[in-house]
Amino acid sequence: MGMFDRLRRLIRSNVNDAVKKAENPEKMLNQLILDMNKQLTEAKRNVATAITEEKRLLRQVEEQRNSAAEWERRAMVALRAGKEDLAREALERKQREDHYVEQLSSQYDKQHDAVEKLKSSLRELQDRIEEAQRKKNLLVARAKRAEAQKKIQEIITGLGDTSAFDAFDEMSRRVEQLEIETEALEEVEGNSTDRSLEDQIAALEQPDSNGMLDDLRNKIAAEDAGSGAGETDHIDRSLEELKRKLDSEH
Repeated sequence: MGMFDRLRRLIRSNVNDAVKKAENPEKMLNQLILDMNKQLTEAKRNVATAITEEKRLLRQVEEQRNSAAEWERRAMVALRAGKEDLAREALERKQREDHYVEQLSSQYDKQHDAVEKLKSSLRELQDRIEEAQRKKNLLVARAKRAEAQKKIQEIITGLGDTSAFDAFDEMSRRVEQLEIETEALEEVEGNSTDRSLEDQIAALEQPDSNGMLDDLRNKIAAEDAGSGAGETDHIDRSLEELKRKLDSEH
């Protein structure tokens, strides 16, 4: 059991070091699985060694039992031959062999129990490594999701400085002001164009001074033809008076 305790401590130490130094979770987890499998291979070799020792002890127990049985058979042969001294010596050897068998059997039982516990610990270790392999992809996905969330949060935190947004708002206000000014200029230009057009049309509607003079001449001619020479003198006097008024104004 001490071997597996050391193995667990070693794996735990490797995991803690890897976690502290981890920059790439997927790479770290792959390396952890690789290290676990290496430790598992080493554990299997140690368990195999323990099983080998168990089998060696069992073989020795069987050999010593056979040896004890052989000395018993020899004692029986000597006793049948009337050789009690030889039979007694053979039985003493059998007793020594039996005592050794008891010692070896005790060692074998302890080794067998230890091997069974080692096998159980090995199976537990294998199950945990297999579970870790199954969980690896889930952990990698979680790590990638957490990393993406962290980067997004860093971006949001970086944008917490409102200067960029303030500049954007200021630019929006400037563009809006420019649009208003452009609309005002277009409106002023449109009014100027309309006024020019109205003036031109009004000028066309004003009476022609030359036409007015022609009308006045025709009127005078008609009056002259109707009133005769006396009227002519009256008109001459009126013109003379109009001339004097004009001269006095100047």
